[in-house]
Amino acid sequence: MRPSLFFARTKLLMYPRRQQELIRLIIQLGLPGDTQLDWSLLDIALTHPTVGTPNYEQLEFIGDSVVRLAASEFLWETYPDKSVGDFSAIRKVLVSDRILAQLADSYGFDRYLTLAASAVGDPSGRVSRLADAFEAVLAALYLTTHNLKLIRPWLDPHFQKLATEILQDPARQNYKDALQEWTQAHYKALPEYRVREDAVKIDRFQRFIAEVWFRDRHLGTGTGQSKKAAEQAAAKAAYTQLMEQARG
Repeated sequence: MRPSLFFARTKLLMYPRRQQELIRLIIQLGLPGDTQLDWSLLDIALTHPTVGTPNYEQLEFIGDSVVRLAASEFLWETYPDKSVGDFSAIRKVLVSDRILAQLADSYGFDRYLTLAASAVGDPSGRVSRLADAFEAVLAALYLTTHNLKLIRPWLDPHFQKLATEILQDPARQNYKDALQEWTQAHYKALPEYRVREDAVKIDRFQRFIAEVWFRDRHLGTGTGQSKKAAEQAAAKAAYTQLMEQARG
């Protein structure tokens, strides 16, 4: 059995400096600094597997379900007239690694994440690393209370902003899906992505260059810190151009 959560909540970490770091993060999330937490779980949630065990992998597994539950409750309460299909489409974006990494980055998770030097020097893994840590933190908060009361107060505003943007422009958060739907609807075929790494680029956010092609026609180019990000940027350029042409 797991150790008593009451005991874990009332016992601070052995390292005062780490304890203060985690308290600062909690305050950044909009929670009171004296919030009763399982601090040991929160510490593990911000420990990368390269450090050893325990690490955030098991908590990330739980957090994947927690963020989906939080998004589902939010959508059900906020958009009661939307269909299940709309819920699924919006939630897919809200819980994507790209969005979760952006949220983690906005709270400066990099400053609190413990990881080996080898991982620090690997910018290509940063998005998945931040997304995993974000889910693990959600799991730590959830397992402390076994509900979403420490999560939804600060996460819902982010969901609200993103959901509004998605409803205003369904392609806004996932241009690859939008482009694919367009090419399939008109030509029953899929676009092709050609990605290369620019080894001389100093800006890590432009490390990869992607081109999207369709029926031997170059539709768009994009850059990003990962292959997926570059492909999204290329798809956005292509989709935007196609929609402008369609409007005449």
